[in-house]
Amino acid sequence: MPAANSIFAACGTTIFETMSRLAQAHGAVNLGQGFPEGLEPEAVIAQAAAAIQAGPHQYPSMMGIPALRQAVAAHECRFWGTGVDETEVMVTSGATEALGACLFALIEPGDEVVVLEPLYDSYLPIIRRAGGIPRIVRLEAPEWSLPRQQLADAFGPKTKLMVLNSPANPCGKVFDADELAFIADLLIRHDCFAICDEVYEHLTYDGRRHIPLMSLPGMRDRCAKVGSAGKIFSLTGWKVGWVVAAPSLLAPIAKAHQFLTFTTAPSLQAAVAWGLENCTDYMAGLPAILSARRDRLAKGLRDIGFATLQCSGSYFLSTDFRPLGFAGDDRAFCTHITEKAGVAAIPISAFFEADAPDTYARFCFAKTDSAIDEALIRLRRHFVG
Repeated sequence: MPAANSIFAACGTTIFETMSRLAQAHGAVNLGQGFPEGLEPEAVIAQAAAAIQAGPHQYPSMMGIPALRQAVAAHECRFWGTGVDETEVMVTSGATEALGACLFALIEPGDEVVVLEPLYDSYLPIIRRAGGIPRIVRLEAPEWSLPRQQLADAFGPKTKLMVLNSPANPCGKVFDADELAFIADLLIRHDCFAICDEVYEHLTYDGRRHIPLMSLPGMRDRCAKVGSAGKIFSLTGWKVGWVVAAPSLLAPIAKAHQFLTFTTAPSLQAAVAWGLENCTDYMAGLPAILSARRDRLAKGLRDIGFATLQCSGSYFLSTDFRPLGFAGDDRAFCTHITEKAGVAAIPISAFFEADAPDTYARFCFAKTDSAIDEALIRLRRHFVG
C-alpha cells in the first residue's frame, strides 16, 4: 500500500482527546480539555433553538450570513476600535479551521513562519503541510517573558508571517503594549504578515486588557485575526469562528476556507450574531467569574503542594508539580493523577516541539465550583491523605 502523508501520519492523537478519553475511562474530573461548564448563556441558546425552527436549513454563503459578519465587525469596532466592516469578516467552522485556512492560504513552500512556544498543537502540522518552515522561539517558564533578541534573530529574508496567540494557551500570557510594539516593528521591517490567534480576547484578568495586534500603527493590513464564538459565549461545541482581515488578505484565506469546510450551520451563526449584539453584559462579567474560579483552583492546588504560575488570561492554570516529589515527567504525572487520583490535566510538554520542560501540568479552571472542589478533594486525598 502507498504511504500516507508523512506529516499527518507522524502526528499522534491530540493530547486533549487522549486525556479526555482517559478521564472517561477512569471516571476522572476532567480539568484537562478546555471546555467550560456552567457558563453557557441561556438567551443565546434560545436564539439558536428559534433559528433552527425558523430555518433556513440550506448552505449559507461561504463567507457567513450577513447578520453575523456585520455583528463581528461591530464587535471589533466597539471593543477594539479597529474600524473594520463586514467585507473584512469571514465566518468559519471554529477557530482551528480559521487558523488552518489562514496558514494554507498565506504560506508558499519554503516560507519561514515564526511561532512562539508553548503553542497550540495545530500550528506546526499545518505550517509544515503548507510547505512552511517553522522558526520556533521559546517562552520560558515561569514568567513566560518575551525573549526579544531570540525573536528578532528568528526573522530573516524568507520570513513570511508570524503566528501570535494572545491571551495564550497554555501559559495564560497576555502580551502587553510594549511587547506588541516590538513585534509590530519586526513585522514592518521584514515586510511580514501576522496570524493573530485571539480566541480568548475577552478572558483577561487582574486588570490586564487584551490589545489586538491589528490595532497598532501599521498593522491594519498585515494581520489576520482569528476569533471564536465558542470562547466568547462558552459554547465550544458550536464551532463558530471567524477571520477578520483587510480584503486583500482575506481573499486568499476565503479560497482556502471554501475547500476546507465551505460554510457553517446558519442557525448557529444567527444565534451568535444575536449574542454579539445583545450580550455585552455577559462578556463583561465573564472575567470576574473565571478569575474567581482560577483563584479557587490555584489556592486549593497550592494547599496540596503544587506551585502555581501566573495566569493573566485564557481558561488555564499552569502548575509545577515538583514540590509533590513525583518521580516522573509531566506525561507520566498527568496519566498518574487521572488513573490514581481521578483528576485529568494536560502535560505542558505537549505544547513544545522538542526538549520540552517536563515538570508542568495544565489545569482548566473554566469549570463549576463543584467540579473544582471535587478535583481538589481527590488530589488532596491522593497526595496528602
